[in-house]
Amino acid sequence: MKKNYVLDTNVLLHDPTALHAFEENNVIIPIYVIEEIDNFKKQQDELGRNAREVSRIIDGYRVVGSLAGGVDLPGGGILRLMFAPPAEGIPRHLRTSHAKDDLILAVALRVKKTSGDVPTIFVSMDTNLRIRADALGIEAEDYQKGHIRTHEVYTGRAEMVAEGDAINQLFKEGWAELPKEAEELVPNQFLTLTAAEGGSQSALARVSAKGDCLLAVRQFNAPVWGIKPRNREQIFAMDLLLNPDIALVTLVGKAGTGKTLVAVACGLNGVTDEQLYERLLVSRPVFPLGKDIGYLPGTIEEKLNPWMQPIYDSVDFLLSAARQERKEKTPYGGLIDMGIMQIEPLTYIRGRSIPKQFLIVDESQNLTPHEVKTILTRAGEGTKVVLTGDPYQIDHPYIDSLSNGLAYAVARFKGSSIAGTVTLEKGERSKLADEAANRL
Repeated sequence: MKKNYVLDTNVLLHDPTALHAFEENNVIIPIYVIEEIDNFKKQQDELGRNAREVSRIIDGYRVVGSLAGGVDLPGGGILRLMFAPPAEGIPRHLRTSHAKDDLILAVALRVKKTSGDVPTIFVSMDTNLRIRADALGIEAEDYQKGHIRTHEVYTGRAEMVAEGDAINQLFKEGWAELPKEAEELVPNQFLTLTAAEGGSQSALARVSAKGDCLLAVRQFNAPVWGIKPRNREQIFAMDLLLNPDIALVTLVGKAGTGKTLVAVACGLNGVTDEQLYERLLVSRPVFPLGKDIGYLPGTIEEKLNPWMQPIYDSVDFLLSAARQERKEKTPYGGLIDMGIMQIEPLTYIRGRSIPKQFLIVDESQNLTPHEVKTILTRAGEGTKVVLTGDPYQIDHPYIDSLSNGLAYAVARFKGSSIAGTVTLEKGERSKLADEAANRL
């Protein structure tokens, strides 16, 4: 049965292709949404680009036919633009100072009243507007393109019971056959194996890229740029980061779990020791992605210093840790001068091709799925991309813990032979930082 979906402004600003995401159902856009989108079209950030893209898509349908009467969508539904008299059907005590929101809800009410038995659903990424819609008797939903919103977030690891012989084979030969209960395992997923016979026998393993066997996880007998993994999740993360066959690594975890530190350490190792990459390229979103870094005096590097200080802190820590072992005396500025490391804003990544580099995008939970796609499609031959972030520390107004680009990448690349993910849970920064992350 067909349904009517009334879209809010933030849905189209989040995903300009949302018009095509509702299959055979009808899509209704309140004319007031177009007016709000018009306010964003001159911006040079991602919202501005999305606003212009939405306008182009809708204008393309206008050429086909009357948007007021309805134009056929590729999926079988109809696209319509509608308006409603000011606050039609909205009780005075439920109106707000946000006049456009009232008008958009009025359109949803009109669609519901004039659609007979066809269900009407209001789609918005604004939590409070969905609550208001529900109070008016309108069914409301969050935008869930790609069905990536789920309570079962893929963590990249699992625990499993295995035969003692399989564990012994892992230690001796570095591989073992998949357990019989391995139907739901995916390539590059990590396992903590315990012996079926009981006892303390256990092992760490990773499902092979082909998904046909288990591989022993790398042993870290020597430090990597002065650090060794402190817990099981960091072992898993560094196993992926040091594997040149894994082109995309997503590290998810709260503050202080070591995501950025291990990524930078492995990146420096790949550039200087292994010489697998030409440069370590590090970036963080200058929120929002694409926003001009401003009219402050100075070079790009000087303007970026406040944003990139956490990266500099990590590098300084690694240089300090490696000083005894490697006799490393170069400050992070020296690494930049020598071309080993480069700090760059994501603002200028469009149109680039980035070959043979170790690219770390920190704080990537503040990216939209479209922005993550833009970054990943810039990767050239031999480039490794690492996305790190905490999906519960989001500053972007139009995404949440499960609709952000980091979560999107984790869900979409689950099972890929060239991608892997690890969720880090144990804080290693300090006892205070770990307690704060858990209690506050």
